[in-house]
Amino acid sequence: MRIAVFTKNRTNPAYAAARLGADRTAARLGATTSHYVPDKPDDVEEQIALIERAVAEKPDAAVFVPVDETAVNGAILRFDAANIPLFNIITPTTAGRRVTFVGSDDRALARDIARYLFKAMKGRGTIIVVEGTPASATSRERLLGFRDALADTPQISVRCSLPGEYQRDAARRAFLGVIHQWPGVDAVLCANDAMALGVLDALDEANEQNAPLIVGVNAIPEAVAAIAAGRMLATADFNAMAMSEIATEAAIRHLRGEAVPAEIILPVQIVDVDNCAQWNMPFEARPSPDWHRTVLGR
Repeated sequence: MRIAVFTKNRTNPAYAAARLGADRTAARLGATTSHYVPDKPDDVEEQIALIERAVAEKPDAAVFVPVDETAVNGAILRFDAANIPLFNIITPTTAGRRVTFVGSDDRALARDIARYLFKAMKGRGTIIVVEGTPASATSRERLLGFRDALADTPQISVRCSLPGEYQRDAARRAFLGVIHQWPGVDAVLCANDAMALGVLDALDEANEQNAPLIVGVNAIPEAVAAIAAGRMLATADFNAMAMSEIATEAAIRHLRGEAVPAEIILPVQIVDVDNCAQWNMPFEARPSPDWHRTVLGR
């Protein structure tokens, strides 16, 4: 069995983890993987071309995250036409058939990490929000979660919202652009860890001594190490590697004739200095999710 694995870019560590997860699950279960990744991050035309190439190469199944919520819909239909079963991760597809979606409740996840931050701020102060890619469903849902938490904490005010594009360097540049415009900000609420690390890069570059509290999403190793070192406050475990592993196993089980759930939503976990030891390791060292316990609850 060969599984075609589609991720959005090579720059976000979460997608590197997703590729690793697919590889090691396929190897464990006697399958192989082929990866289809745009050279330009999140590029619509490249992903469309990659879908066409993959369909021509006739994989047995596809594990897939769209680079855009709707812009690749026409190409997604090619999987259906070729009878290639689709196992969707992270961002829900909006066209075609899919066997299984594996993801997280992004709104709840963002609400929980924002509430954690606001509790640490004792319910008052000023923040900067760093947003993800505008075309991403995860970014939209996470902003809604942030707003839910803000609505519950009226003495927290947002100084500004920055476009971080889910990319470390984009967040670094955006934060450097406002770091002197908004002195005395208490915290920075980032929609993913790569952007949180970009904010840390900007603070280092500006030699800022009074660093704000910083939170992110993803629990990538570098962010967890920053939490352990006291440079970040917390992150939320949006586990792209586990999502990819579960989707890859679902694909293989489906190809073997087993029934698999139509939707698998992973629980929200906040990672802070008290519990970060279990995440403070390379992706390669992190355990794989157990199918029966994670998916079937037993």
